[in-house]
Amino acid sequence: MQLTLEDVSKQVGPSTHLYPMNLALVPRAVTVLLGATQAGKTSLMRIMAGLDAPTRGTVKVDGADVTGKPVRDRNVAMVYQQFINYPSLSVYDNIASPLKLRGESNIAARVQQLAAKLHIEPFLKRLPAELSGGQQQRVALARALAKNAPLMLLDEPLVNLDYKLREELREELSALFAAGDSTVVYATTEPGEALLLGGYTAVMDAGELLQYGPTAEVFHAPKSLRVARAFSDPPMNLVAAEAATLGVVLNAGPALQIPLPAAASKSLTIGVRAGALRVQRRDGDVALPGKVELAEISGSDTFVHVHTAVGELVAQLTGVHYFDLGASITLYMNPAQVYVFDAAGNLLVAPARAKGAR
Repeated sequence: MQLTLEDVSKQVGPSTHLYPMNLALVPRAVTVLLGATQAGKTSLMRIMAGLDAPTRGTVKVDGADVTGKPVRDRNVAMVYQQFINYPSLSVYDNIASPLKLRGESNIAARVQQLAAKLHIEPFLKRLPAELSGGQQQRVALARALAKNAPLMLLDEPLVNLDYKLREELREELSALFAAGDSTVVYATTEPGEALLLGGYTAVMDAGELLQYGPTAEVFHAPKSLRVARAFSDPPMNLVAAEAATLGVVLNAGPALQIPLPAAASKSLTIGVRAGALRVQRRDGDVALPGKVELAEISGSDTFVHVHTAVGELVAQLTGVHYFDLGASITLYMNPAQVYVFDAAGNLLVAPARAKGAR
């Protein structure tokens, strides 16, 4: 199914929820809508579903204009943040409900198959209220999959689950989507979730569509500072710099030998991801001495906040490391791993990607 938005925008009273945008989803693939809260993701999904009509613009499905066509007249499956199930129906009947509406045969076998995929087989006779939050969301997902709709919309479906459940379901969903024929739209605030799901990513900010393309491509080559900020967790380190004869000079810092386009502006911003900073020197590295302001362990990584002459930098180090607050430390980075943005915030230079890298 090909869903296309042409010059779509949404105005609610004096407030602009969506600025004019064009978007053609890749059929039978996963598209992640990535952006902070109030970026416009839910407003866009409601227009895609037919729950809301755009103020201006056209929504097309396989070339046919469906603008304003209500959701009840479209074949769409939706999963929300909340655990929305039929409370008076058993888990079995919740999953079976779209199959019964379509008059399908072998309903019991199909329910069992979906329950097995989502690990809820032991709960088929229970009511949703008797399940945990994670189990209830699995039921909602199973029912959406049972509908076998050509368009499946998931609005931050894992946000209310605990960390462990989110990790489990993310991996399962990625496999389920890959095995299906639906065009999937998945909204999230988390860059890591977009990377795990793969497919394609549409980056949104304050009602604007900033960039759309294969997820790895958008991550590795964000077309602007706004995209880089939205698609970095922890946030990309940004440092003011100037163009120089041999490359780039950081304000109050060292020079980096980075070839720049001939028309590059004098004023620049360099960006370096937290994972590209390290505490052990390698060939070609540039040193950034400073003092430890904060060190925090998160899962299997350590995040070190360091005050340097060029500003506060955050390094993401693999493994558990301990640092004394106020201790002297030197961070190292390779110019080949640096992004360069011009005065308007547009990407000038991105690190080269190794063959086969995601």
